[in-house]
Amino acid sequence: MKELELKYGCNPNQKPARIYMEQGDIPIEVLNGRPGYINLLDAFNGYQLVKELKEATGLPAATSFKHVSPAGAAVGLPLNEVEKKIYWVKEDSLSPIASAYARARGADRMSSFGDFIALSDECDVDTAKLIKREVSDGVVAPSFTEEALNILKEKKKGNYCVIRIDPSYKPADIEHKMVYGVTFEQNRNNLHISRDMFKDIVTKNKNIPDNAVTDLLIAMITLKYTQSNSVCYCKDGQAIGIGAGQQSRIHCTRLAGQKADNWFLRQSPKVLNLPFKEGIGRPNRDNAIDVYIGTDSYEVLEDGAWERFFTERPEEFTLEEKREWLKKLTGVSLGSDAFFPFGDNIERAHRSGVSYIAEPGGSVRDDDVIATCDKYDIAMAFTGIRLFHH
Repeated sequence: MKELELKYGCNPNQKPARIYMEQGDIPIEVLNGRPGYINLLDAFNGYQLVKELKEATGLPAATSFKHVSPAGAAVGLPLNEVEKKIYWVKEDSLSPIASAYARARGADRMSSFGDFIALSDECDVDTAKLIKREVSDGVVAPSFTEEALNILKEKKKGNYCVIRIDPSYKPADIEHKMVYGVTFEQNRNNLHISRDMFKDIVTKNKNIPDNAVTDLLIAMITLKYTQSNSVCYCKDGQAIGIGAGQQSRIHCTRLAGQKADNWFLRQSPKVLNLPFKEGIGRPNRDNAIDVYIGTDSYEVLEDGAWERFFTERPEEFTLEEKREWLKKLTGVSLGSDAFFPFGDNIERAHRSGVSYIAEPGGSVRDDDVIATCDKYDIAMAFTGIRLFHH
């Protein structure tokens, strides 16, 4: 198949819309539903991300995409009991690819609402069952078991988008993009991200353990497919905070850091023990938790919103209590798609438990950035590589 007609483009008024190949066939097969323009942008970017994560780590990988940037990305490590609770996973055990998706979705569940999923490996029954109960637009994977496909076909009244992609497909080296009637041309970003990228450690602390190197791999590969400016916080094999598309890098660092903080605050006993009413769905639980851990949480809940979600008014989660809990977040890895121009980024990263950093280097203020890392005993590697993505 050389052409696939779409319902419309980015918006309903943008018709006609299609994807097509000038040479060869389109490397996908639509098994169910009807993908849209943005769905396919997410599918192709997301699959590249998980394919590279699998190649770099040797582990199954998943990502949850929204509006052409990942909301989460992870490799298939087992979930601990706390992670199961905060990701709403009730199963005793999950397959590696299902674990990868649960962790990718769980990083920033509010941003993942209505996501498009990409999987590096075959979609199995465990994964299909997780997907079926989430609000999602579609999934792309190299293959689907028959039972998993049947489960997914039941979703969204039979209209859930399921796409099989050819894992052997190799795109042309030169890519094109048209803006305002003008065609842009460039070589594809074929940069291979590997562990060797983190050998130039420029701080006094030269120790980046193997697990942190894996997290830096995940961060940098995630950034390769995130709209710039972007930074990514990672811990234990998953992104825990992604800041995408910000004009200022410090705003990026703050945004992603707040998401990382929220991820960790969800693990606090006060949140884990919130008295939810029976029948409150996952999206409403996620929204209520976000309000509860927000800076204005108690005021909002005091206005009566708590009665919608909880059997009783929750105990206040004070600013002091949040700060004390966040002090326990350590060992976080941080990647940046371009250099940090000021040490304020490091100051903010430190507040969210960052111990390891990878960034290109090359700023006129590199000395200030390095000195700020040394102040907090953070180990930082200069990669020499920029990863802008637009």
